[in-house]
Amino acid sequence: MHTWLILIGMVFFLWMLYRRGGAAQSGVLSFGKSRARAVEDETITFDDVAGVDEAQEELQEVVDFLKRPERYTKLGARIPKGVLLVGPPGTGKTLLARAVAGEAAVPFFQMSGSDFVEMFVGVGAARVRDTFKKARESAPCIVFIDELDALGKARGSGAMAHEEREQTLNQLLVEMDGFDPTTGIILMAATNRPEILDSALLRAGRFDRNVMVDRPTKDGREAILEIHARNVTLDSQVQLGKIAISTPGFAGADLASLVNEAALLAARRKKDKVTMAELEEAIERAALGLEKKGRLLDPQEQRYVAYHELGHAVVREALPGLDPVNKVTILPRGMSLGVTWSLPEERFITTYSRLRDEIATLLGGRAAELAFIGEACTGAQDDLARATQIASDIVRKYGMSEVGLRTFDRDRAAMVNPELAVASPRDHGDQTAHSIDSEVQRLIADGLKKATEVLEKHRDAVETLCDELVDKQQLTGERVREELGLPPREAKTQTSDAD
Repeated sequence: MHTWLILIGMVFFLWMLYRRGGAAQSGVLSFGKSRARAVEDETITFDDVAGVDEAQEELQEVVDFLKRPERYTKLGARIPKGVLLVGPPGTGKTLLARAVAGEAAVPFFQMSGSDFVEMFVGVGAARVRDTFKKARESAPCIVFIDELDALGKARGSGAMAHEEREQTLNQLLVEMDGFDPTTGIILMAATNRPEILDSALLRAGRFDRNVMVDRPTKDGREAILEIHARNVTLDSQVQLGKIAISTPGFAGADLASLVNEAALLAARRKKDKVTMAELEEAIERAALGLEKKGRLLDPQEQRYVAYHELGHAVVREALPGLDPVNKVTILPRGMSLGVTWSLPEERFITTYSRLRDEIATLLGGRAAELAFIGEACTGAQDDLARATQIASDIVRKYGMSEVGLRTFDRDRAAMVNPELAVASPRDHGDQTAHSIDSEVQRLIADGLKKATEVLEKHRDAVETLCDELVDKQQLTGERVREELGLPPREAKTQTSDAD
């Protein structure tokens, strides 16, 4: 009897909470409610976006449709239901989606793919239904799902299928089929892992437009820096164009962090303005890590590190066509005991000879250890890994070796789902695998031999530079070229070989 009274009391209590709206506040009976966050008073527009001009042009059509849908409907045109923003982390995919909503002046509902998935089966599907219900009530509007891969991973992947996630994905597919694009609901999503998405998401009628949001070029980086520097007091001598040249590979988020770090450094030094010194130091911090002033090396270790770093620098400068060295330092930074910082140009293709010279440059540190110390040291593991990767790519990816004009990459599905690798046989036999290993080993050995020949040729210069580097802790690229008897070189961008 008491048990029935307790159950009736609990039901009555929950019913009263629901009647009074308390369920929504406490989470009881509200598992299926959408967690979409409505971003109101959106002030972000395309004026706040830079460095992604091609993506912006693609999305301008979406803005135009939301503003003037009759222009398209009277011609029978149908705007894409879904727009998928694809690109590396930090390139501004979410910012672009918010800028579209700001330009069109429509409601913007934002959520993450993980917001849909819970431990209770059916909750995610209910949240998808509720999200689209809210969108229909607020149309025209934009629904944005960040990190779509958390929700849209290919069904059946992995050792065990995730029933709740798959049900949620199925409901999303049904909803995308069901809503009328003429109502003005645009579903946008972002991911940096498009290869793992379910193919049903990417077919025509769902996410049928992919917009690539890549890392910016030099001009794009300068435009992004100008945006982030709007609220920062810069010295009149600051050249953002020079900073843009020095930051290849930086995404928009990296550049925002760079400007903020420079402002923090200036405030720490009690300056009224941010100067080039703070910006350049912020670049070094981002590229090389913080300087470890407390990590003191004994004189012998400093000399070992100096030989190693000069091995990189001298080989890079001596081989024709490689990018110039900017700085060599034996001041510990991040996880590295020393760094050779080079200035490569931005390029999209490279040649076989250049790849082999890059291998020799990476092995220059180990070659210097063997030539000047007499034995190998433990600081070359990253160099060896990078050199091995380049040699492997020459053979496996680019078909540049004697093994043949074909590729030997692992199957893409096996890379996404390692469980499938066992069931997916490789596309070559044991003899070919042996040939691949032999060719990779030959490329590594040739690189070490070339680096050793360069260092033996410039042995006196290396000894002189080593003494100077141990004394001053760092050298400029100009000083290295001067000692080698090479003419001055101009450089356009920066990277590093850290050990």
